[in-house]
Amino acid sequence: MELPLVVGVDGSESSLRAVDWAVREAARHGVPLRLVYASLWERYEGTMPPFSHGRPSEQVMAEHIIGSAAERARLGNPDVKLSTDVLPEDTESALLREGTEAFALVTGHRGRGELAGLLLGSVGLAVASRARCPVIVVRGAQPNEQGTFGRVALGVGDAGEGSAAVAFAFREAEVRGGGLDALRAWRSPARELPDFPTHQAEAADPHGREAGRFLDDALRATARDHPGVVVRRETREGTARDALLDAATTADLLVVGARRRRGSFGMHLGPVNHAVLHHSACPVAIVPQAS
Repeated sequence: MELPLVVGVDGSESSLRAVDWAVREAARHGVPLRLVYASLWERYEGTMPPFSHGRPSEQVMAEHIIGSAAERARLGNPDVKLSTDVLPEDTESALLREGTEAFALVTGHRGRGELAGLLLGSVGLAVASRARCPVIVVRGAQPNEQGTFGRVALGVGDAGEGSAAVAFAFREAEVRGGGLDALRAWRSPARELPDFPTHQAEAADPHGREAGRFLDDALRATARDHPGVVVRRETREGTARDALLDAATTADLLVVGARRRRGSFGMHLGPVNHAVLHHSACPVAIVPQAS
């Protein structure tokens, strides 16, 4: 059974951009595309007065939203196998349930009716935090969304967050026929002291060498399985947040891992995950790592 790429739609411009991105992603991977719209109107349909006529306005709106999204997907690529559904539940619960049997979940960065000043909508953040499959939040500049750079950026985090994200990033780079930029940030407490000797500032630091070894170890096995992917390794002194946001400006997709909490339904999204979800210049994939 082929797991579908699931997209949450709500009629917003953000969700339509997510549909456009997901059509291209489904075609690259050869997987079905499933569009879902969550609506609670069905729960209250029985409470309508008996003298009312016609369909509830909520039903009309739901059918319009899912129909418009489906037409947009067909225009994007008529060869992608497509299915749609209107689900009688809240959006967060619907997408999380869909994610239990999905290739990945795709959402826009801000939903219909949410404040324009929000950097990331509440549903997108909740789904990225709790889904059991990879979640892609489609955001950023148009060239990045459309895949014009031919690069996938990967943030190689700590050991508990990494191998699933590494494998996902290699697959994404491979199907795009592009390259992979793998980054590992490092910091040296001594070098950040105000009285650190200036003549040592350019000297090699053991923290930097350790970051390089960690990066090589994290990539080695997966790189052997994807020999066609050209990998550019980079260790950068500074914060992971700054390194990843900088890499995102010239990437088609930024991939980061997240560690699932033991004994609970959800993942740990640290400050770096939050930063890229809110500020990345390209779509962001959050990949869960079972611990």
